[in-house]
Amino acid sequence: MLNPTEINSLVRLLDDPDQEIFKHVHGKLFSYGAEVISHLENAFESAFDPLLQERIAGLVHEIQFSNLKNDLKLWCQGGAFDLLRGALILNKYQYPDLDEQKIINEIEAIKRDVWLQMMYESSAVEKIRLMNHVFYNIYGFSGNTANHQDPQNSYLSQVMDIKKGNQISLAVIYSVIAQKLDIPVYGVNLPQHFILAYVDESAQPEAESGILFYINTFNKGFVFGKRDVDMFLKQLNLKPEKQYYEPCSNLEIIKRILRNLISSYENVGLTEKVEEVTELLMIASEEYLHS
Repeated sequence: MLNPTEINSLVRLLDDPDQEIFKHVHGKLFSYGAEVISHLENAFESAFDPLLQERIAGLVHEIQFSNLKNDLKLWCQGGAFDLLRGALILNKYQYPDLDEQKIINEIEAIKRDVWLQMMYESSAVEKIRLMNHVFYNIYGFSGNTANHQDPQNSYLSQVMDIKKGNQISLAVIYSVIAQKLDIPVYGVNLPQHFILAYVDESAQPEAESGILFYINTFNKGFVFGKRDVDMFLKQLNLKPEKQYYEPCSNLEIIKRILRNLISSYENVGLTEKVEEVTELLMIASEEYLHS
């Protein structure tokens, strides 16, 4: 158990002009980890000195960012199986006090609404039509065309809240719901556009990989075929490589979200955030190399 008196004494020394004392106190408080955060937040509220407030806020962020890096590392090392979990870990970068259960419950509610209307013998296209109806018409999700570069588009809590997102955040939510319903829909890492593939080994596949069709979640769940992907790559002057057509790993999806965030933060000139998110990308990339 933490000693509140000791913590308060240390916090009062955070604005000490002596750098050595500050470093020692900072290191000591940091070593307590997440447990000390509530004490620091209380101290912040009662502090009047701007320097002390700044140092408390900085320390809280350092502890939270350290925990986030650790969570991401563990998720990667654990096999990156749960995509929703990975996305929620990233969400805590901007929203450290995120109520994860609230998002999980909201996703379960959408899943239940699709499930209640689903016919047992539905075809692949019929299942996606129903998914689209619930996701876009009933819940009102759409692509954020007006503010596409906004970093908020990459955070699930915000996308669930305002029902607008970018290609990848909408695809993550859509595919998580689909997979919970045993609808085999997975992310495809297409350059400049993230899409989903409906994979069915048992049906007559459109391609060797067993992909029946593709889904554009940014455009109301529009269904299209391999030929359209061919055309898109041709417009970008890119060779039709296998990775542009087939499902990618959850780890690749998380790395794509991080790259989007880096680009968004660069766009608004938040250098510190660019550096921190780059650090997260390096963790995900290192784990990818070791796997």
